[in-house]
Amino acid sequence: FARVLGHYVRDEHALDLMMALRKMTIMPAQRLEARAPAFRRKGRLQIGADADITIFDPRRIVDRATFEEPMKSSDGVQFVLVNGVPVIVDGEFVPNVLPGRPMRAAMRLQ
Repeated sequence: FARVLGHYVRDEHALDLMMALRKMTIMPAQRLEARAPAFRRKGRLQIGADADITIFDPRRIVDRATFEEPMKSSDGVQFVLVNGVPVIVDGEFVPNVLPGRPMRAAMRLQ
């Protein structure tokens, strides 16, 4: 996500910021809603939706991960809320906070 926002949106102007955000949020959620109804609460800011929110600085966002260091964190992400609970504050992970819930699809009988 940071690579798309930093490189393709900001640096290359290959994609508009709002379209990039749609492709990362509402569009995948809508594709998965029929199979896993919990996705109807994802990818949007509205009453009743899960409060999964990322606050980033579009001028600073950049991915730092490489093949040698794949776990390196991105820069420019100030806050992340998962189900309304802060998991990143001022760019730092909050330890021992796991507010996420599994997303399960309905079982298909064939």
